[in-house]
Amino acid sequence: MNILVGLVIVIGSIIGGYVAMGGYMKVLWQPFELLIVGGAAFGTFVVANTFKTIKDTGRGIHEALVNAKPKKRDHLDTLSVLYGLMRTLRAKGRNDVEQIIDNPDDSELFQRFPRVLANISLTSFICDYFRLIIIGNVRPHEIEALMDEELHTLGREEMRPYQALSIVAETLPALGIVAAVLGIVKAMGAIDQEPEILGSLIGAALVGTFLGIFLSYGIVSPVAVKIKSIREQRYRLYIEVKQTLLAFMNGAAPQIALEHGRKTIGADDRPTIDEVEAETMNAGPVVSAAAGSEA
Repeated sequence: MNILVGLVIVIGSIIGGYVAMGGYMKVLWQPFELLIVGGAAFGTFVVANTFKTIKDTGRGIHEALVNAKPKKRDHLDTLSVLYGLMRTLRAKGRNDVEQIIDNPDDSELFQRFPRVLANISLTSFICDYFRLIIIGNVRPHEIEALMDEELHTLGREEMRPYQALSIVAETLPALGIVAAVLGIVKAMGAIDQEPEILGSLIGAALVGTFLGIFLSYGIVSPVAVKIKSIREQRYRLYIEVKQTLLAFMNGAAPQIALEHGRKTIGADDRPTIDEVEAETMNAGPVVSAAAGSEA
């Protein structure tokens, strides 16, 4: 909602100030100038990016519009899943954990926390590293190095929409000049016309420059920064998992390991120790389906 409010303020301030100065709205209505600037910007966006990045940018814009950053609930659920897996490994053993991570969609533990299960990338990240943990012959520093490499790759992929839109924002002012130059060329072709006609043609040309600068600094660039902010906060979920698992592998008890992960959460969304403890009480060791049937 805040991004929509901000855009309304930006557009309202510019248009309102222009009208207050005595400007005519009909002069700003230049659809062909908008076609030149907007169409060329979209074309450069398509040329510079893969189809996957284009789709991801669409998702990023939607995330920015709905402010889809992780909430406290997402962090609590992530910590609860980690606690359940760690407690199951301590209390039940490797076989029970393996049954969970091999098929998380059907596991009782992940089904308790659908917000984590819906995040396919995060679920895979958790399961992959628990799989390495239960192998038993991998050292913590080796796991940490592997995590760092994967997180570096993940962070680069998460930032692709931001980088793509930033490039578009950089090109828009220049494309606005292109539209203005084309408008001036058109005006020069009518140099023998009445001053009123010539003035309107020059005014239309200058609208191209206005559109390029306005779209760049007033819309595209702020949206790109918003996408970056949301993606960075989503990325913190993986850091949370990393720190928790490393502490667990180095011998920390599950509840202490969770504290290592909790400390990586930003102050605005960080749950208290009591909140984490209350949540994880419901995510203790999971009894496997096979064990349950034998009982």
